[in-house]
Amino acid sequence: MDQIRITGGAPLNGRIAVSGAKNAALPLMIASLLTEETLTLENVPRLADVALLKRILGNHGVDHSVDGKRAGQDALSGETLHLSAGEIVDTTAPYDLVSRMRASFWVIGPLLARTGEARVSLPGGCAIGTRPVDFFIDALRDLGADIDIDAGYVVASARNGLRGGRVRFPHSSVGATHVALMAAALARGETVIENAAREPEVTDLAACLTKMGAEIEGAGSSTIHIQGVERLGGTSHPVLADRIETGTYAFAVAMTGGDVVLEGARADLLEAPLETLRQIGAGVDVTNEGIRITRNGSGLAPVDVTTEPFPGFPTDLQAQLMALVCRADGTSHIRETIFENRFMHVQELARLGADISLDGQVATVAGVRRLKGAPVMATDLRASVSLVIAGLAAEGDTLVNRVYHLDRGFERLEEKLGRCGAEIERIAA
Repeated sequence: MDQIRITGGAPLNGRIAVSGAKNAALPLMIASLLTEETLTLENVPRLADVALLKRILGNHGVDHSVDGKRAGQDALSGETLHLSAGEIVDTTAPYDLVSRMRASFWVIGPLLARTGEARVSLPGGCAIGTRPVDFFIDALRDLGADIDIDAGYVVASARNGLRGGRVRFPHSSVGATHVALMAAALARGETVIENAAREPEVTDLAACLTKMGAEIEGAGSSTIHIQGVERLGGTSHPVLADRIETGTYAFAVAMTGGDVVLEGARADLLEAPLETLRQIGAGVDVTNEGIRITRNGSGLAPVDVTTEPFPGFPTDLQAQLMALVCRADGTSHIRETIFENRFMHVQELARLGADISLDGQVATVAGVRRLKGAPVMATDLRASVSLVIAGLAAEGDTLVNRVYHLDRGFERLEEKLGRCGAEIERIAA
């Protein structure tokens, strides 16, 4: 397995191009199953999860092609991906593929809507929580599907097609909202999704489906109305900028000091994290190019933050924030309300000298004067990048192991940081 070595202490200065959002690209790719025509996605990030989903979709009969590099195109710019599901050749999503990426379970919605059947493996456990699929199953039942669980697979059928219905989630779920949206787009009649997730990635999927011919109103609010149509067509759609990558690099600049422009970043997608950065002491300026983050060496102030669904502070930035406030002048409190087991990075940050105590879902972080480099182990995607942020400010060398977690969600992270002056390198296995 590759490793990443960081020599801390260098400020970050320069420009970082924000990639397309992984959390938007994956459901958009899955939406290609809804039409026999070609769906073209622009600004798709080059990530391990994207590559795996190409393989999973190919198992169902989706052909894909990628545009070649264009003159003047930066090596870190996203790719243009063409997806064509002219014929669904297999409605089974096997365990060996689904178990490697939970989002692949979402194929159940469009497979069922288009073909009337789907057999999809249960995704299994997860390092950051159980994340059961009950909401997905109940939503599809609300749309007229017959569903059984057989030998670890969800077996769904709708011989006469799905029909519109009322879907109400006990609490908002981004993945379940994605699945309900895609399934309802081809269902007969009207569907109302109540307590729908409001995240920008849901809005982005709805915008793409609308371009394909779907009739959707209310995306971005807690109630979405969908009038089902007989068929959807192809379209071209750009993947929105990654708000989690934006926040991650913003926190890295606040940690190290410096001046970085995050090109293409959208402030409207992460107002809560940007306000938290201002409270901590970083400069945040929204420009026509994106967002400029600065810190001139002044101290970091402690903060109290609770993770919440959008538009609140995202759980996917909780680990990065914790790394940042390890160096604050005082004590911070971080309450995690989304996932029940998302503090696995605490023990690794402690190896670097962080002072963190846990009480249930609340982490108390007492700021320390310095962090010291050490070997650390990534436990999940966001935890791994929190160790990078801490390593950028630690004295000496930090060696991050299991960086395949990083490759799932951050496009060429070491190159982007290196261009801004970080002493960081990948060590090939």
